[in-house]
Amino acid sequence: MPTYDYRCDANGQVVEVSHRMSETLSTWGELCARANLPCGDTPDDAPVQRLATGGNVITSGSLGSGVAPPACGAGGCCPGGVCGLN
Repeated sequence: MPTYDYRCDANGQVVEVSHRMSETLSTWGELCARANLPCGDTPDDAPVQRLATGGNVITSGSLGSGVAPPACGAGGCCPGGVCGLN
């Protein structure tokens, strides 16, 4: 089964989960249930976004701080191709 990375804007966390290609997770509660993680203080209905990793594996452990970089703003382009990094 393929793995996917999801980012929650409410808490900045990135979580990697496996699921069928036909499935999509849309809330923090769904993501936590799939990853067998506690939801903590983040509301169950907080939206999550599947990241387009281009074949690279992005996990919270590989981000150093465990916090995802900020999402790109609409209509803008980040210097160097990655938000917050030059």
